[in-house]
Amino acid sequence: MKRNHLSLAIGLTLSLAAVQVHAQDAAAPSEDGSEAVTLDAVQVTARKREETLQEVPVAVTAFTAETLDKLNIRDISDLDAQVPNLTIYAARGSSSTVTAYIRGVGQSDPLWGVDPGVGIYLDDVYIARPQGALLDVFDVERIEVLRGPQGTLYGKNTVGGAIKYISRGLPTETAGNASVTVGNYGQMDVKAAIGGSLDERDTLRGRIAVASLSRDGFGENTITRQDVSDKEILALRGQLGAYVTDDVNFQFAFDWMEDQSGVRGAQMLAPNRFTPLYPPLDSRYDVRNGMPNINDTTLKGVSATANWRVNDSWALKFVTAKRESNTETNIDFDTTPQTIADVKAFYRDQQVSNELQLNFDGGDRHRGVFGLYKFNGEAGGQVRNNFFGFLFGDTQGTVYTDSVAVYGDWSFDITDQFNLDVGLRYTDEDKRADVLNRGYTNGTYTVPTNTVADFDKTINFTNLAPKVSLGYQLNDDILIYGLATRGFKSGGYNIRAQATAVPRSAEPFDDEVVDSFEAGAKMSFLDQRLFLNVSAFHNKYEDIQLSVFTSFDSDGNGSLDSFFGDFTNAGSGTVNGLEIEYQWLPTRNWLISGNFAFLDAKYDEFIYRGENIADEQEFTNAPEFSGAINVEYRTDLANGGNLSARVGYSYQDDVVATTEIVRTGARPITQDAYGLLNAGVIWNTGGAWSFSLQGSNLADEEYRTTGYNISAALGVLTGFYGAPRQYSLTARYEF
Repeated sequence: MKRNHLSLAIGLTLSLAAVQVHAQDAAAPSEDGSEAVTLDAVQVTARKREETLQEVPVAVTAFTAETLDKLNIRDISDLDAQVPNLTIYAARGSSSTVTAYIRGVGQSDPLWGVDPGVGIYLDDVYIARPQGALLDVFDVERIEVLRGPQGTLYGKNTVGGAIKYISRGLPTETAGNASVTVGNYGQMDVKAAIGGSLDERDTLRGRIAVASLSRDGFGENTITRQDVSDKEILALRGQLGAYVTDDVNFQFAFDWMEDQSGVRGAQMLAPNRFTPLYPPLDSRYDVRNGMPNINDTTLKGVSATANWRVNDSWALKFVTAKRESNTETNIDFDTTPQTIADVKAFYRDQQVSNELQLNFDGGDRHRGVFGLYKFNGEAGGQVRNNFFGFLFGDTQGTVYTDSVAVYGDWSFDITDQFNLDVGLRYTDEDKRADVLNRGYTNGTYTVPTNTVADFDKTINFTNLAPKVSLGYQLNDDILIYGLATRGFKSGGYNIRAQATAVPRSAEPFDDEVVDSFEAGAKMSFLDQRLFLNVSAFHNKYEDIQLSVFTSFDSDGNGSLDSFFGDFTNAGSGTVNGLEIEYQWLPTRNWLISGNFAFLDAKYDEFIYRGENIADEQEFTNAPEFSGAINVEYRTDLANGGNLSARVGYSYQDDVVATTEIVRTGARPITQDAYGLLNAGVIWNTGGAWSFSLQGSNLADEEYRTTGYNISAALGVLTGFYGAPRQYSLTARYEF
């Protein structure tokens, strides 16, 4: 297929507002006298090989390090507005546990035994659990977001999409940077990194990066006066590379993160009938929790990568990695000093993955990748429940995952204009659940009274997922493509099973499948001064896995006095959508960019207690309309530096914020339509120093991200909110 390197940045969202425009590379002045400008091509590895965005016939958005700085992306949740149909935020009471949805597909339950719908990768290594996966941005080279099922190219198959976090590489010249950020709410962030060659021949190279991220709380516990929704994170990443020859190298990496932030504040959305003396507070962040302010997560990982270029056409890559995490958290569902619904949880996780890739690119009309992937995971813990001070129970156990997959993806240039890409993935996965859920006499959880679930079961899932896409280069500036692919997520067992009251809860839930059909175009107009990326998709979503809080009658008196976390397959759904990404360079000083997304997600079948209630239910985290616009002005300064100023506005339509079963006439936890205003100014002095002034949510908009609805059994109806108005000043030094 003909490759046009002048329009390679067409696929980008407003996130590429920061990609530099070089005056010396500008095209000749146009007929009206204005100077034409172009954007640098951005390299991505979405298909396991280096390509430009224009060459990838899929919906992918890339963020360079400069872009992330300009857009004030502090962690990956800030990507939310910058990528069409992406919803990502901190999960309920945690500050570093992630909830991610792409095109209405995701998973909100952070408990073990449940796979995410959106895969998160740190330097080619899949992160299996959401705890600690809300990655903070420091010393990053690029972040890529792929929308739609990913199976024929990535280690662990995901049905919704993938987020790739790529750290900075290993340089031969010694270089580094350090920055300090101060802001309101006592923000103090310190980041530093240094890397370079460790010997004269550049055969041994290293890099180390550290970050200390802290902030006071957005609210407080009005009883203990402790901060609520504060931040206290330490992180470290290290790399070491041995470049044995030009064709053989070995790379080793280590990462560690400790999150000792307190619990996040939740606002009571309606009075709890069991605690009439504690009406809702005015503040969306203040609480009256009676539980300790402890929400700690420790995460660490190691990996080794071997690269061997066999010859000019073939390359072999092997990645082995081990990751583990531990979490202790306190969840005061009722947000009052009363013991209505107090939960203490301990999570533990470890995973080992091995991936072998064989890449071919002979510079001719075909190229591709073959892969063999093996994953072993062990996730478990204990959740201790205290309801009303006299009902004590726990959930404990371990889920073991053994997964093996073979995948391949091959691209053929049929003619100079037509390209065919085909892929196939076979997955064989075992899920074993060892579960023991019991009731106890008191809060010591040492004397059991009854057992509601006790089983050790294994189930096997297999899946064959194909992919085919056809691209047509209409001319040098327009690529049209069509894509059909399948995504798969294995089923498993509900470790919260209440087999006594609900026997089916101890039975396995089915695997989840998405068949996705997409058509799109990547276009360039006005001499590469207007870029437009359009994609439309139709997804058939089968056996949708849902985690919902279900009330039940524990003593047979006819009242719903208890609840458990049920996990079930809802049935099927249809998701249609449209995504538009654009950039316009009216002059070399101005850049206007943004995105627009439409999503129509509906259940076709939702069987609940033998009845199809599809018409009564709504998809979670699937706003009908969303989008963003960013306007940036930049100019060179006489001393060789430059100045840029940005104003951005993002919009999201009303959305159901939690996964719950709500019957006709009831109202789930929702968030009405809202918009956020952000702005920033960056001054590069032309030397080693740069300074940045950033502001987010400048209108101090109140917007809910998620919540709890356990009103039937516990009277709990609470919501968690996004961050308030924040502003910060950063000084950065590079050497």
